[in-house]
Amino acid sequence: MKKVLFLFYVAFLGLVSCSDDTEPVVIDPTVPSGSLSVQRMGSFVDQNGAGSTGSANLGVDTKGKEFLSFSSSFNTALATGTVTVFLSTSATFTPDPANGNPNLLALGPVRKAGENFFAIPTGASTSKYTHVILWCGSVGIPFGNARLQ
Repeated sequence: MKKVLFLFYVAFLGLVSCSDDTEPVVIDPTVPSGSLSVQRMGSFVDQNGAGSTGSANLGVDTKGKEFLSFSSSFNTALATGTVTVFLSTSATFTPDPANGNPNLLALGPVRKAGENFFAIPTGASTSKYTHVILWCGSVGIPFGNARLQ
């Protein structure tokens, strides 16, 4: 009798745990929630023949989180290695490791051509940054920049 009860219990758990649950909601923190209210924008200027085109938008989503986004027409040379996105206080990439790069804010690598989103780190103020720079670290040259206005 104990064996039958045990088998019934295991079968019941199997049926309950395998029920048709709804698909889990995946929250991607690198994508804005709702629409992005653009506050500043700029068009990319190609540098060093990288073919950089498209535009960059700095804005806030419906939950108040700040993002940098690239338009669907964005493109740059992506086969050379990692192209990193920086907010900068000028159009020139000027590293200053001794001082923690106060004039640069690294946002991350470009993942693909077309639309890209970069979440601004919590607590970071973007007010002093006037440009977006595409920096190719593998060859040490800029691939383009966009002045945010």
